[in-house]
Amino acid sequence: MQFQKSNITLRLILGDQLNSNHSWFKKVDPNVLYVMMEVMPEQEYVAHRIQKTVAFFNAMRHFSKSLSDAGHQIKYFKINDIENRQSFFENLKLLCDSNVVSKFEYQLPDEYRLDEELKKTATLLDLKYEVFDTEHFLTTRNELEIFFKGKKQLLMESFYRYMRKKTNILMNGNDPEGGQWNFDHENRKSYDGKVPLRPPIKFLHEIDEIVSAIKEMQIKTIGKINTSDFSWPANRKEALMQLEWFLKELLPAFGTYEDAMLTEHSTLFHSRLSFALNTKMLHPEEVIQKVITQKNKNPETISISQVEGFIRQIIGWREYMRGIYWMKMPNYAKTNFFDHHQNIPDWYWTGNTSMNCLKQCISNSLDNAYAHHIQRLMVIGNFSLLAGIHPDQVDQWYLGVYADAIEWVEITNTRGMSQYADGGLVASKPYVASANYIGKMSNYCKTCMYDKTSRTASNSCPFNALYWNFFIKNQNKLQSNPRIGMVYMNIKKMTVPETEAIKKRALWLTNNLETL
Repeated sequence: MQFQKSNITLRLILGDQLNSNHSWFKKVDPNVLYVMMEVMPEQEYVAHRIQKTVAFFNAMRHFSKSLSDAGHQIKYFKINDIENRQSFFENLKLLCDSNVVSKFEYQLPDEYRLDEELKKTATLLDLKYEVFDTEHFLTTRNELEIFFKGKKQLLMESFYRYMRKKTNILMNGNDPEGGQWNFDHENRKSYDGKVPLRPPIKFLHEIDEIVSAIKEMQIKTIGKINTSDFSWPANRKEALMQLEWFLKELLPAFGTYEDAMLTEHSTLFHSRLSFALNTKMLHPEEVIQKVITQKNKNPETISISQVEGFIRQIIGWREYMRGIYWMKMPNYAKTNFFDHHQNIPDWYWTGNTSMNCLKQCISNSLDNAYAHHIQRLMVIGNFSLLAGIHPDQVDQWYLGVYADAIEWVEITNTRGMSQYADGGLVASKPYVASANYIGKMSNYCKTCMYDKTSRTASNSCPFNALYWNFFIKNQNKLQSNPRIGMVYMNIKKMTVPETEAIKKRALWLTNNLETL
């Protein structure tokens, strides 16, 4: 590499910092060397679904090429490069040893673990260094903490309304567009066949080299991959294509069926934009503005109820979860409110269970490194909580399986919203349900061997006994919660033989999870 001067600046870009519109790249500086790297520690802190690993490597390599094509100096360490020392610090030191480097710069990592590592790395390099914002999120790391200072509850709804006002999104002055802040009650329909289903958009990529490198380095990954059927965007152009597909083909029915689940179609009307957003190929504000523009162009087919729920997920829930993460880490990763210690069943890694809802949702997750929010929360997460699985193992499964899973957004959703391990910091109640809910929102139960109407029979749906036993067992911790008062009113109406039968069935189920 040839540089004009000796005062070279090294700029590190992480695998989830693929923001081509970042101010770093506005001009080409011949004395700036951008560095990207695939290193083993990032593959080993949890076992990743092979689709996830390939998706990240593929997107990183495309991003590196785009920088090079634009004239930027870029050094990229592939996972199997001989010179790759498999460490952020060691690879940076290698570049410092072979060049006259005067400064090190990096963007704020989104994971606590990497934040601590790069602070240490910057110190060890013994260079002048500077840290930059990723220019992606709509809030600062500590904005949520400042907003909730002095408040007893960290209600997402309060934060969401603050974000709507701050960004002036879906607002008429100080009032919400449509006269109300959310339209949740209109977005809870099961799929009725009235709107034709569309297949997810797919992309063709030559990923054999990446798959071979993963095998060569003996990286422990989950599952298998079909190299001819890989559907994750590799660059901003493809991410924008995915966005346009959602706007034209899926948005008109998104809100209506966003909670629905279907055996024949795993994604329904969901955008699957989370990977492109979480790797920063897309900016949340541009996604929102395109959604609003599409609604305004098509008021007869796209109502506010279709777009509000989608926008709430981005400017409300996504920013909220990030704020919680930086407010509560690292101790948040140790929370276990219910003291759960059950091991995760082996069929979480295969999908080989007779419970059809879990078979469908887990198999889809393993095959595609994706599931939509209700499949993750109200089927897989629901069962994990009811069965008493240790939240550490739930975290590791979600973080490893899903292509969009980066710890800042994964752990707050699983540990908080899904598992209630934080004792109600994120969720105002445990999000658990019996087979009745799954039966209403899906067609899974129709072809299942278990009886969704029975609580205690030998063929009763495991969700039923586990659901009622969960509240009976945790009565001291939950009975004062006003949002679940009705549950305890129903338990009071049960006879002693009924509750004993529920406990007996639940005990058998938890002792025999592997056989379900």
